[in-house]
Amino acid sequence: MPRKKPFSNKQKKKQLQVKRERKRGDTGSGPSSRNASLERGERQSDTSDSETTDVKRINQQPFSRDGRYDPNRFRLHFEKESKEEVERRKKLARDTVLQPVSDKELEVDINDIYPPDKGLGFPRRPSWTYEMTRESLLRKEEKSYRDYLEDLHSRNPIGTLSHFEHNLETWRQLWRVLEMSDVILLIVDIRHPVLQFPPDLYHYITAELHKQVILVMNKADLSPPPLVIAWKHYMTSQFPHLEIVCFTSHPGPSYSTVLQKRRMRRKADWSRAGGLKDLFKACQDITAGRVDLSSWEQKIQRDAAAERLDGEAADGAESVLVEHQTDSALEMSNPAQELYKDGVLTLGCIGFPNVGKSSVINSLVGKKVVSVSRTPGHTKYFQTYYLTPTVKLCDCPGLVFPSRVNKQLQILAGLYPVSQLQEPYTSVGYLCERTPFLSVLKLKHPSLQELDHQPGQRGLKEPEWTAWDVCEAWAERRGYKTAKAARNDVYRAANSLLRLAIDGRLCLCLRPPGYSCLREHWENHQDLPEIMALQGRATEEEGPGDREDEEDGESSSEPEEERDRDADDDEDGDDEDEGFGHQRNAPGHAVNMFDVLRENECE
Repeated sequence: MPRKKPFSNKQKKKQLQVKRERKRGDTGSGPSSRNASLERGERQSDTSDSETTDVKRINQQPFSRDGRYDPNRFRLHFEKESKEEVERRKKLARDTVLQPVSDKELEVDINDIYPPDKGLGFPRRPSWTYEMTRESLLRKEEKSYRDYLEDLHSRNPIGTLSHFEHNLETWRQLWRVLEMSDVILLIVDIRHPVLQFPPDLYHYITAELHKQVILVMNKADLSPPPLVIAWKHYMTSQFPHLEIVCFTSHPGPSYSTVLQKRRMRRKADWSRAGGLKDLFKACQDITAGRVDLSSWEQKIQRDAAAERLDGEAADGAESVLVEHQTDSALEMSNPAQELYKDGVLTLGCIGFPNVGKSSVINSLVGKKVVSVSRTPGHTKYFQTYYLTPTVKLCDCPGLVFPSRVNKQLQILAGLYPVSQLQEPYTSVGYLCERTPFLSVLKLKHPSLQELDHQPGQRGLKEPEWTAWDVCEAWAERRGYKTAKAARNDVYRAANSLLRLAIDGRLCLCLRPPGYSCLREHWENHQDLPEIMALQGRATEEEGPGDREDEEDGESSSEPEEERDRDADDDEDGDDEDEGFGHQRNAPGHAVNMFDVLRENECE
């Protein structure tokens, strides 16, 4: 009997390397990917409540040893979910029959998301003096953060809090941006703005820092005009002194099917953004002549004129000064700086992940200076951009604040990376109960697949749907199969559906309290023409198909493998499907957005 060959030295070294990686728990990079100083920096900055809860570090990114920045420094840190909880939800997705919810359940009050008596604030930066050393300041911040987490968990039982950021380094970036900025642009997604507007943050900025907040309701093209107006009035009623601006980075008519070729593949025209003038006017009112904003106004007019003449933005016509802030400069910055120092207006862009902060900055600059992605936590470090000599923008990594929002809704809002989900099926069920998924996705129940070839066997009663059935039917519809057994890949299908919802091609829009009762009032509001013009739908009667033919004429010749790439990829394989439904939206503003499916170009 032949003896087994001994392992070679190369194989032994490889096994030893794997064991070291497992022991260290660093699955995203090899042993040579970070040097000793970066390891010490991560251990120091990776402060979390690991003493009380188990924290999962999400979105590990590879980087070179000589890299200037550590992209993993600000990666998302969320609490781990137990295996028992994941399995329980999987069983729930298999067994629970989907039931459409009433219109009343789509209405959300901000006090239900952020109850005033639950202490759902955010960690504050402790006081410090210039006599303190850098190490003592860091230790004081870490202790203050641990105290904050202990108080938060003591006031909220386990399982009641949503996912929120546990990485102290990202909170430190928020502190720096708040201290350096004169006016804060708090950016939210118009589809669910109350999920991303922490009242405690607003009161802290206005009452303690004595600075102004402008609420930027981004992605305004993903919501029907009456709902945009309703949300604007609701936020004004809750916060009377809040400046509100509706914004969209890519205005244009809506699309009518789920599987459309992504418009982001062509060259983006950031100068066509809607809401630039409104944002400028809001800043002009706040500064009240203390800053010369004429150069900003001239830039807006110049970009608009260039777009009208050339049909596209003159990308690269003006250079943009970008400043990378060092850690030492940020850590020892003066929190009590004067407003509008040196005659420069500093705008701080903050918000939750996936609300479109990077797209807003690109639109303000008029060219791409920040990469955009649907992946939460894409912005990795702090930067400032000089819009004009007197206007400066500060970008901050996306932060998820503690709240009492449903975790399935958090996922649909794009606050948790879909690719990191262990159990996406209940989120699909949450989505299907609030959208007409059968008429939109054109699905056939899995139990009917076998009966198609058996005449007379099909019953008269329509089968009931579960979240698992929806994922299985979508996998069959799209041809998603597992590699080994060639079964329907329900996990990939679930991820695909969630990405459609996040992108805005399968729209789920929440509503303010009382919207159902006042629907007729909002649908006949005097501001509707203004909102429709902002969305780029003044010529809605042209129909979405005309614009599709102009922009995506080559879609029919797109290779099959290009159309059906993996749904986990950033460029999403669900771009189009020939022969899919050709429903068209009724012209005018009274359109049901739960039937409107379009692409999201804001993220």
